[in-house]
Amino acid sequence: MLPTAKTQPKPNLADLTVLVYGQTKIGKSTFCSNSDGALFLATEPGLNSLDVYQMPLQSWEDLLNACAEITEGKHPFKTVIIDTIDNAYKFCTDYIVKKYKIEHESDLGYGKGYALVNNEFQRVLTKLAFLPYGLFLISHAKEIEVETRTGKYTRIVPTLPDKARKIVLGMVDQVLFCDLELDTSEDGTKSVHRVIRTKPSLYYEAGDRTGRLPETIDLDFRKFLDAFNSAATPMKPVQVAKAQEAK
Repeated sequence: MLPTAKTQPKPNLADLTVLVYGQTKIGKSTFCSNSDGALFLATEPGLNSLDVYQMPLQSWEDLLNACAEITEGKHPFKTVIIDTIDNAYKFCTDYIVKKYKIEHESDLGYGKGYALVNNEFQRVLTKLAFLPYGLFLISHAKEIEVETRTGKYTRIVPTLPDKARKIVLGMVDQVLFCDLELDTSEDGTKSVHRVIRTKPSLYYEAGDRTGRLPETIDLDFRKFLDAFNSAATPMKPVQVAKAQEAK
């Protein structure tokens, strides 16, 4: 049946799918651990210093079993975090290779093996994204060289393989690039602090379909959540009048 009303924007962060990526040890997992009711599906070591709920996974079958339990809804968790999505994709590849008794995806010919891996990967991620929980996908960062008609430049992107990266970027609501920013004080002293970049750039992958986030935020989940929620709060009449006067 065709819809009779427009779909309303999702008002809560827990309704969204978010990709968080950046260099190793910058604080991606710590950032995500502060999300509401966080459950880590840990595809690699690295959570030993965090006090979190986690399910260590060693295969795609482990991930499928975890997804089945999450789908049942008999748990208190509100946000699912796959740490890292890179390793999850590798698990998916190993699963398809084993299932079809081949040594490499290319062994099936004509791109069939790659298609099977990507279809399975997208199927499971899409199912997770449609569940009534927030979904955070963590990835590392790498530099690639982009060549254009006018020259070459370096761009920072998630470390997923190209096909997997396109799948993830196509389905997420926000792409948060965790980066380091250099500050210079009035006396010339330089310092570095960690930030999240949220808007598209030639030089890194980022984006915010909700339109709620400022271009740069400190890498602090509370500040991120405050920015997201404050943008969703309608202004009172007095605030609207002041905003119009300021124009």
